[in-house]
Amino acid sequence: MAQEVPDRVFYRIKEVCNLTGLKPHVLRYWEQEFKDIKPIKSPKGQRLYKRKDLDTIITIKKLLYEKKYTIDGAKKFLNDKRHIMDEIKEELMEIITLLQGKQPPL
Repeated sequence: MAQEVPDRVFYRIKEVCNLTGLKPHVLRYWEQEFKDIKPIKSPKGQRLYKRKDLDTIITIKKLLYEKKYTIDGAKKFLNDKRHIMDEIKEELMEIITLLQGKQPPL
């Protein structure tokens, strides 16, 4: 992605398309295929993407277009990444509990 991403809470679909080089129908399709992309709808019905959604879209684009993953392969990659992040979070919580002098939950 050659373009600088503005720091915002929400991005409209047109802006996401401009930032990623993807077409709106591709984004809408990916929303159905990848549960990590969850734009909200504005009162006027426009899709509003969070920065996390944008980061996920960029990752999916790299997986599919650069690394030549299939849709299923990209889903597995993201799912595995999510599980690893959950494990890291759990271990960090245990470390915090130990540092606070409490017994970790079983």
